[in-house]
Parts: sequence; C-alpha cells; structure tokens
Amino acid sequence: MRATFRNLFAELNLLALVCHRGAHARSVVRWTVILVPMAMAIGTLCAAFLWSLDAATRLRFAYPWLLYLLPLGGAAVAWLYHRFGRPVEAGNNLIVEQIHEPGGGVPLRMAPLVFLGTIVTHLLGGAAGREGTAVQLGGSLGSAAARLFRLDPPSVSILLKAGVAAGFGAVFGTPLAGAVFALEVLAIGRIDYAGLLPCLVAALVGDWTCQAWAIHHSHYRIAYLGGAANLFSVDPLLLGKVMLAGVAFGLAGVAFAEANHMLGGFLKRRVPFAPLRAALGGVAVIALVWLCGTRAYLGLGVWSANPGDPTLASFFGPDVDSWSWALKMLFTVVTLSAGFKGGEVTPLFFIGAALGNALAGVLGAPVDLFAGLGFVAVFAGAANVPLACTIMGIELFGATHAVPIAVACFVAYVCSGHNGIYLSQRIAVPKLPSRHGHAAATLRDARAARAHAFVRRAGGKG
Repeated sequence: MRATFRNLFAELNLLALVCHRGAHARSVVRWTVILVPMAMAIGTLCAAFLWSLDAATRLRFAYPWLLYLLPLGGAAVAWLYHRFGRPVEAGNNLIVEQIHEPGGGVPLRMAPLVFLGTIVTHLLGGAAGREGTAVQLGGSLGSAAARLFRLDPPSVSILLKAGVAAGFGAVFGTPLAGAVFALEVLAIGRIDYAGLLPCLVAALVGDWTCQAWAIHHSHYRIAYLGGAANLFSVDPLLLGKVMLAGVAFGLAGVAFAEANHMLGGFLKRRVPFAPLRAALGGVAVIALVWLCGTRAYLGLGVWSANPGDPTLASFFGPDVDSWSWALKMLFTVVTLSAGFKGGEVTPLFFIGAALGNALAGVLGAPVDLFAGLGFVAVFAGAANVPLACTIMGIELFGATHAVPIAVACFVAYVCSGHNGIYLSQRIAVPKLPSRHGHAAATLRDARAARAHAFVRRAGGKG
C-alpha cells in the first residue's frame, strides 16, 4: 500500500511539473508574440528618428540662419504640447510613474509629439539630446501594446520597461546597457528582476532592427593600454586619480540636474504660458551664441561640420580642453529649462567627456581614458544608474578598462546624493543616512524636504 501511494505521489508530481512547464512555455510564446513586434516597431522608429536627426543637423550647418527661427519653432512646439500634449508633458517622469503604478497608461500621442519636437529643436539649433525621445517612443508604444493585448497591471509594468529598454538600446547601440537601464532607473538602490528577460529581448531586437535600417552609431576608442594582454590591468596610482575624477563627475551630474530643475521651475513660475517661455528660451540661446562667439555647443555635439569645433570625438584626442564642459552645460540647461524637447543624456556624454579631458590635464592622466570615464560617469551620477553606465562603458570602449569604468561610475553615483534628472525615481535604498531621504520617497520628495529644511534653518538664523 505504501509503495502504491509513493507511485501515485510521483505520478502526480510529474503531472504537476509537466503542467507547470506547459504554462511556462505558453507564457514564453505569449511574451514573444508581444515583445518582438513591439521592439521591431520601436527600433524602426528609432532608426527613422536618428536619420531625421542627422538630416536636421546637416541642414542646420548648411543654413546657419535657421538659428534665428529657434524662438518661433520652440513656441510652435510648446503650443502643440499646450493644446494636445498636456497629459504627456512630464515625459520620462510619466513613464517612470506608470511603471511603478500602472494607471491611465502613456498616451500614444507622446510618440509623434516628442519626435517632432526633438527634430525641430535640433534643426533650429537647440542644445539637447536624443535619449528622452527614444525612451518616450518606447514607453508610448509599450503602453499601446499593453492596451491592445489587455494586459494586467504587472504585465503592463513589464512591457513599459521593455519599451524603454528597446528605445535606449536602439538609439545608442548599447542593448545590454539599455536592458539594465530600464530596470535600474526606476528606484535608487534596487533592481526589479521581474522584467529582466523581456527587457533584454526587447533591447536586443530594437538594436538589431535599428541596425538593419543601416543606421550606424559613432565609435570612440581608448588607445591607452589597448590590447587583450592588458585586460583588467589596474595601476593603484591611476585608480586613485580615477576616484578623484569620479567625485568631480558626480558633482557635475548634480550641478546639471539641479540647474535644470531650478531654472525650469523659475521660468514656469515667472512665465506660465509655455509657448512664450520657449520663445524666450530661444532668444536666450541666440544671445549665448553671440556672447560666446561660437555655435559649437548647439545640437548634440557628436559631430560638427566645422573642423575646429569641440565634439565628443575630439575629447578622446591628445589636446586638453578646459572649459567646453561648462559651456555645454550652460547651453543645454537654458535649452531644456525653456521647454525644448530632446533629452539630457547625450549632452551629459559631451559634458562628461569634456570634463574628463580637462581633469586629465590637471591630474596628469591619460586623456582618452578619462574622456571615456567622464562620458559614462557623469550620466551615472545624474541619472543614478551606475550599473547601466558601467555596462555601457564596456559596450562602447571594450572590457580592458572595466575596473576604472566601474570605479568612476560608482563613485559618481555615491557623490551625486539623492539628486537626479528624473524626479520620479524612488529611493529604495538610501545612498547615505539622511534626514531627507527615506525608502518610500521619490527624488522630488527628497528635493522638497531639503528646500523646507533650508528655509527653516534660514528662518531660525534670521
């Protein structure tokens, strides 16, 4: 009798295992049917966006007078958002909020609005990036797919993450970093592995699709200690210099984020009407061009038709450029704070590479290595995504310098504190004990708490 029960139990266990595997296989097929077409659509849109962006940049160089239309173009795009896009004005922060708490979803209109707005910004000379557009394209298409397949809230959250991963991976050609970014950007100090595989699949398919449309990404090379024989080679003195630079990279990320939030908030209070605010921002950018006597800090800064202009690639050369990082930050903060569309990440790459170049001259370090470290580490500090940026550095520059890349990104992350470009980020695990940051807070809450504490201290001293 006992043997009969054991046999019956074994048969039931086998049956349960088969049923479980069958359900797992059906889930894989279901997610594949949803993810692959969605990621292909996002990759195609990103390819169209990158092609349009390059065409717009070439037109701007060919017709310099287009800069003087920047106030009018900015006002027109701001009016479109004011009239049709109020639900999507929050941009990347809206997507982060919807991933945390799926509700109304991300309206599909976000995709055409941000696509058009970013192209207008770059055609007319605004200093902005492209990551915001790619992430919002991915998020809006992911939300549309979730509505089409009538997914439950947890599945909606996963699909939104996958859309972000596909957009980020496709626009930069870094699918591994795109997958990790989509998971890491949501909460400081915690990665939710629930969407790990869907994000990886979406990022890979998005990147492959973008490449299939013959879209090529810029390549940057660190010649210092090149070669497999020096893999993971670490000089203690050099690593000390990397840590010092990491502090500077983190502080630069804080400066960029806070300048954006402060100037953007000031302009919204003083000029509530968005089209007028964008027009004034366009005038301010034109004034900066005249005051600085250069147009080198307009647009992405990835390449320039003028050989003497500083570009991302130029910071990997032997020449040291001391102040391009600050000027690029100024132009970008004015552009984005006024409401122009695009993103912060590519300007952060420029600022970081330029700052790394300048620090290399001060510290007596390899210029190309420190330009590469700044490239990813300033973004790590400003967006609180050290793992994604470490992986991005390895994808872009190779594994030879994985250790200094990781050190720079992690030090920048710690030194940036509870600050960042995405105010909807939650603080899951505080970086350091703080009176203002706690596990349930967002960066927006932490920022407000700091402001209230400062007011109380100032009032007490008064």
